[in-house]
Amino acid sequence: MQTAISRTPDHRARIEAIRQRKREEAEAIGIDEELIDRVVERFYTRVRRDDLLGPIFAERITDWPVHLGRMKQFWRSVLLGTAEFSGNPMVRHQAIPGLEERHFAHWLDLFYQTLRDECPQSAGVAEYAARARMIAESLLIGIEMRRDGLTPHAPKRSLPHV
Repeated sequence: MQTAISRTPDHRARIEAIRQRKREEAEAIGIDEELIDRVVERFYTRVRRDDLLGPIFAERITDWPVHLGRMKQFWRSVLLGTAEFSGNPMVRHQAIPGLEERHFAHWLDLFYQTLRDECPQSAGVAEYAARARMIAESLLIGIEMRRDGLTPHAPKRSLPHV
């Protein structure tokens, strides 16, 4: 009897087909590994120079090449389905004191500008931006829940859209 988590050859083939389809769909709208590399490099150059976000990162990142490599793995996993990233971004962000909606809104503004500068296709910008916004909102909710506990009515977020 097979269980839901078994790793049969058929299961692996289905997973690989899903990953391949995701990669092809992303590439059709201009998202590939080269784009992800450029976006990560240029975005974090902006972050490091930014008055609001730069100090937060400077306190925590001591080896930028390693961090950039992990961020590239993360985005390849999210956008191309490579499944090469392992880690817990939620726990990392919850450990940063004082993170608020304004930090995430500013992060998104810088990210969107980088996407507009680097992505050749508007559909690629929209897809990449939608994922970034979803991730930012999820992290913000996780931080607020850890800080404030569960609340009966979650506040409406005003995070920017691309």
